[in-house]
Amino acid sequence: MSRRGGSRFANHRPGFQPQATEPAVPAGLIKTARKSGQLNLSNRELSEVPQSVWRINVDPPEESHLNVSFSASDRWWDQTNLTKLILASNKLQCLSEDIQLLPALTVLDVHDNQLRSLPYAIGQLLNLQKLNISHNKLKELPDKLWNLSSLKTLHLHHNELEQIPEGIGQLVHLEDLELHIGNNQIEYLGSEHLKNLSAISVLELRDNKLKSLPDEILLLQNLERLDLTNNDISSLPYVLGNLPKLKSLLVEGNPLRTIRRDIINRGTQELLKYLRSRIEEQPTGQDDSCSATAMTLPSESRINMYTIGTQKVLEYSDRKAIIIPDEVFDASDGTPITSVNLSKNLLTGVPFRIADHKATVTDVNLGFNKLSSVSLELCTLEHLIHLDLRNNLLTSLPMEIKRLQRMQTVILSCNRFKEFPDALYHVPTLETVLISNNQVGSIDAIQLMQLDRLTTLDMQNNDLMQVPPELGSCITLRSLLLEGNPFRNPRAAILARGTSAVLEYLRNRIPA
Repeated sequence: MSRRGGSRFANHRPGFQPQATEPAVPAGLIKTARKSGQLNLSNRELSEVPQSVWRINVDPPEESHLNVSFSASDRWWDQTNLTKLILASNKLQCLSEDIQLLPALTVLDVHDNQLRSLPYAIGQLLNLQKLNISHNKLKELPDKLWNLSSLKTLHLHHNELEQIPEGIGQLVHLEDLELHIGNNQIEYLGSEHLKNLSAISVLELRDNKLKSLPDEILLLQNLERLDLTNNDISSLPYVLGNLPKLKSLLVEGNPLRTIRRDIINRGTQELLKYLRSRIEEQPTGQDDSCSATAMTLPSESRINMYTIGTQKVLEYSDRKAIIIPDEVFDASDGTPITSVNLSKNLLTGVPFRIADHKATVTDVNLGFNKLSSVSLELCTLEHLIHLDLRNNLLTSLPMEIKRLQRMQTVILSCNRFKEFPDALYHVPTLETVLISNNQVGSIDAIQLMQLDRLTTLDMQNNDLMQVPPELGSCITLRSLLLEGNPFRNPRAAILARGTSAVLEYLRNRIPA
């Protein structure tokens, strides 16, 4: 069958020819996507999306005009509509209006790009259930976005939004939130934004410019986590204390004047208890606790001395810093720092002075930088428990990482790994490994079985062509995430049944 035939797959744009400079997408990925309905193009340096992607379910494959026979598994005319498209961690500045040619999409992930706008045609993806447009440069969202009535999950954080669009209230099926709107420029949250969001469980508003919360926050009866870190909020509505499911309330970095610092330091439950106790009282205005609640805000100082002295946290994040000034480490000299947060900068290497705290630090966050390698200084932190290296340019980890014999969690999502880091097989304390959105092509299940504390392994959106049956013998796994890979088995129906079903399926296929 040629392109000039009368097929329903014929090109309906006469004269259209793909540009010769179109970024290459491996033909094998396109072929696999026609069968699986899933296409992962993350971390491929794409500055534009090739037309072959938008038209994957419209145009027949190149080989279709050849005089060859097709096996049952290669019948392209029986292709599956594309339902999941991953374009994360590229260099995209815009998306084509041709996105409307993928009406069956249920998942669209374009986080960590350079998008300044969204196409109006996105409003035609009426089957879309999950949309991740975080970590871009969006200042506003098209009104057509609120037509997506099937949307259940929406990620908006780390953009340049100055307000929460009122239309968000039209997304009445939002449930898997994760309404992440942090790291924007939002100054106002009103009742009009909350009235139709009663199903949400997580509301992240950190690192914005909010000055207050409306009493209508009480409408969010299913809210379990509320993150208000680093805003300009001077007081909290007492009705927060009556949210029945709220388990985590984060308020650090706000100029709160009516709540004593010692109450905040006792944690969420004590804070909620305090708010409930004040509901029936008349507000007395500013009291003598004001001096105790004063704190250094990130906008007021280059170095947050409060977090260093009180919380033992060395925090220098979201500064667009190419290097970390010596004064940052000097400020923490003599303090037993337990946590270092240098995320969301432009670091190309791990600061060597991080080793100053090798005797005490347990948590390091270097996510969202430009790291292409991990220095040996990081490998000297022998008390390290949690390591976050997400959204960098890493392709490997040094074998010296195995010195970190207390490490429990490592986050490597959205990097450029093509192989599972061999060093991790030698860290027996690991409980959680997150390495989604890379290009990992295989995993050694036999070595993985040695990690007898591993409970969570996230390998979504990689290039796994097959899943080794021996992985089913990793009996400690409670969460195994494999979606978005080009393997054919286990099929999507089995993956949808959860980790236990996947492990059982794999165990049944281990050679006798």
